[in-house]
Amino acid sequence: MTTYGTAEGTARPAGRPRSARAEKAILDATLDLIGEGIGIAELTIEAIATRAGVGKTTIYRRWSNKEDLVVDALAALKAPLPPLRGVTAREDLITYLNAIKEEAVLPRNRCVMNIAMSEYDRHPRLAKRFHDVAIEPRRRILREVLQRGVDRGELRADLDIETAMATVVGTMMWRTKWLKSIDELPDDLADTIVNELMAGLGGAGPR
Repeated sequence: MTTYGTAEGTARPAGRPRSARAEKAILDATLDLIGEGIGIAELTIEAIATRAGVGKTTIYRRWSNKEDLVVDALAALKAPLPPLRGVTAREDLITYLNAIKEEAVLPRNRCVMNIAMSEYDRHPRLAKRFHDVAIEPRRRILREVLQRGVDRGELRADLDIETAMATVVGTMMWRTKWLKSIDELPDDLADTIVNELMAGLGGAGPR
């Protein structure tokens, strides 16, 4: 199997030329079926092929098994992060959180991820691959942002980076999880979260 991409836009290794239209149709079909409530265990390549309007062989030329396809489909929900300028930790954290906010408020994304995450215990291999492909690259970027902040004195020298990461992301996820409408969120939510967190994470240096 050759991975479709990661959350940070890692290029696919060279290989057989592929139809971008067919791949998008397959990934969309996979996400649509999951979003309609079909569990990963019940999801079949045949159903995906029918929904996508392609043959099963077209899918198997691209993915060797269903779990790899599901991982790539879920990863496709996470767009590449916008560039982080690296000028200040505060600025980078706001950019990072705004990207999470934009993803989290899309009803399709929320529905699919809620269903998929509820089944992770039943599919540990899928859960690990999705973590490696889509989650860890973003965790690495956030870890680097916080470490730069510590090194420059913007954040406390004794900051527990892992706890800070969970606090930063968890706060935004808490605010977006039970949304009925994006209108419920203030435009400056990321700024507000970061300003509040910086009061506790901040060091004696410049902000």
